[in-house]
Amino acid sequence: MGAIIPVRKGEELPVERLLGFLRKAIHDLPEGIVHVQQFSAGHSNLTYLISIGEWEAVLRRPPLGPVAPKAHDMKRECTWLTEIHPLFPLAPKPLLFCNDESIIGSPFFLMERRKGMVLDTEFPSHIEPTEEIGRRISETMVETLVQLHQLDYKQTRLVEMVKPDGFMERQVHGWIQRYKRAKTDEIQEAETLVNWLISHIPQKSEATIIHYDYKLNNALFAEDDLTKMIGLFDWEMATVGDPLADLAVAMSYWIEDDDPPLLKNGFGKPPVTVCPGFYSRKEFIEAYAEKSGRDVSNIHFYLTFAYFKLAVICQQIYYRFRRGQTTDERFSKFGDFVQSLIQHAWQLTIG
Repeated sequence: MGAIIPVRKGEELPVERLLGFLRKAIHDLPEGIVHVQQFSAGHSNLTYLISIGEWEAVLRRPPLGPVAPKAHDMKRECTWLTEIHPLFPLAPKPLLFCNDESIIGSPFFLMERRKGMVLDTEFPSHIEPTEEIGRRISETMVETLVQLHQLDYKQTRLVEMVKPDGFMERQVHGWIQRYKRAKTDEIQEAETLVNWLISHIPQKSEATIIHYDYKLNNALFAEDDLTKMIGLFDWEMATVGDPLADLAVAMSYWIEDDDPPLLKNGFGKPPVTVCPGFYSRKEFIEAYAEKSGRDVSNIHFYLTFAYFKLAVICQQIYYRFRRGQTTDERFSKFGDFVQSLIQHAWQLTIG
């Protein structure tokens, strides 16, 4: 979720209305002034720290302006956490969901606050990064993903919310349609990439709980042990589907030091995974295969699709920026990044 910062201009919450709602909804809320801050990371949903005295909670709401159909479903994410948290304590405990848009202008939910360290583009100043730390963090990321994929979703209400059969077929065609709806510029390789994906969809796949946005800056690590994960956030895209799709999405965010510059710096400064000691994508995939026992021989397709999926996510954000639905300058260069991601995905199909 990133560092805590003052709320960005244009993304403020109506504090008095929110406080009035919280006083009615939470019986033991302390007296005092409500403070609202924002978590800096993330390019999709907006995440805030709400505090009153010693009481703290995290608020999640959709981005401002029109959003893609079925995206940013706060009720779904809250329900998902309700079912996952007892089985997988790294998922934060949800506190309440509010569907009344008159409170802050959209549905939202509150979840518990957890304290620790988020690793994004640099290590905390008091920590000397070593190859050993990089290797152990990599191991933790692999092991946590394997553990998540071992959960039995059939023992939860999630079984009523998901359709595992035909998952990859729906994913490929669904993300292609999202790309077409959000398209702003012609990208030469896009059409041939789309056709390649459609013609190479795996016919059979396993179904497990997947996070589908598994990356380092969505994880929280213990302050006294940087290799111990104590939280995993941003479950907006979680579902039941092919675990190799989850692995590949994680790898699309796992930047290596020798990656092409635009791929490496597309979100700004590259993540700490470029530092010595961190697994390469190949090493991560091999470690996952060993620990999970899964066959990853077709990971080539999943990686190609993962880069395309990431390109579409960025394209949707860039579309909103171009239409003036968000003025966040972080998104002004996303058009170039989308082109780089699509070109990179196409190179995977031919190289």
